[in-house]
Amino acid sequence: MDSQLQQYVPVLFLLLVALAIAGGILVLSELAGRFFNRKIAARTTQMKDTAYECGMLPIGEGSTRLSVKFYLVAMLFILFDIEVVFLYPWAVVYREVLAQNAPLVLGSMASFVGILFIGYIYALKKGALDWKS
Repeated sequence: MDSQLQQYVPVLFLLLVALAIAGGILVLSELAGRFFNRKIAARTTQMKDTAYECGMLPIGEGSTRLSVKFYLVAMLFILFDIEVVFLYPWAVVYREVLAQNAPLVLGSMASFVGILFIGYIYALKKGALDWKS
């Protein structure tokens, strides 16, 4: 029983070191923040306290509303991207699996690509990829 518990001593040591490092970083950042804020507090102005937006003056609301088209195109991109990811494993083992059952392999992939193509045509017909409207 003692030998099993002794195997966890390095894990416990690692946990203690990780907690000590995390706590030390928090304490040092708090101390450094207090030290530097004392020195900088005398030199702050209203312009220095405003938010920095890539060199532009922060006028207006922080985030603009995006069109639904933007989100639709983003979802379609994710959908077709995931579909392409499914093609890679099939392409890697294509020759090995083709020797076992060629019609089943080609049929399943043809139906997969066919459904993908039908989805793409549907998105085109609905105007999901048209940025101007």
